Amino acid sequence: MSLVIRNLQRVIPIRRAPLRSKIEIVRRILGVQKFDLGIICVDNKNIQHINRIYRGRNVPTDVLSFPFHEHLKAGEFPLPEFPDDYNLGDIFLGVEYIFHQCKEDEDYNDVLTMTATHGLCHLLGFTHSTEAEWQQKLDLRPALGKMTQMLAFNTGLPRYFQLNVFTKKSGLCARPRATADTSKWCLVKNVQSARD
Repeated sequence: MSLVIRNLQRVIPIRRAPLRSKIEIVRRILGVQKFDLGIICVDNKNIQHINRIYRGRNVPTDVLSFPFHEHLKAGEFPLPEFPDDYNLGDIFLGVEYIFHQCKEDEDYNDVLTMTATHGLCHLLGFTHSTEAEWQQKLDLRPALGKMTQMLAFNTGLPRYFQLNVFTKKSGLCARPRATADTSKWCLVKNVQSARD
């Protein structure tokens, strides 16, 4: 189905084509390419306004996710009954906030992709309440290395960002499937929480 990326701000330049191609790869890897997804890029003022209305926090943030399937549990996929139900929801990216949080040695476009992937994982039911919570429950198994190499190869993102996508930011980690073929990997839930 479709991936719609809208840039509703003029503060930070956005390269939509590379973001689109990397998010399409992430969608294929996660197995949700049949679902519609919206990514909306906004400035600090607008992300703060949305954050205040929906989360009661009057501060800008990097990402807010609004799932179409609100009661989806981590590790489950939506089971659409009607064609209109093939929708994951919308991700609002605070691109100005993300830009200012980037470190000198980080590529802004890679961080933007990582943050969008974080939001996508929230749409799929993976959650965390606080930064401390994901730190406490973080599970870096050796299998993560193979998963991050695969994703880095497929998306072109540096390994550092792959570690964040599959641990810190998404609450996911990679583990071998329970089969004799250990070359197959699956994603499993690693943390609980709110979708920010």
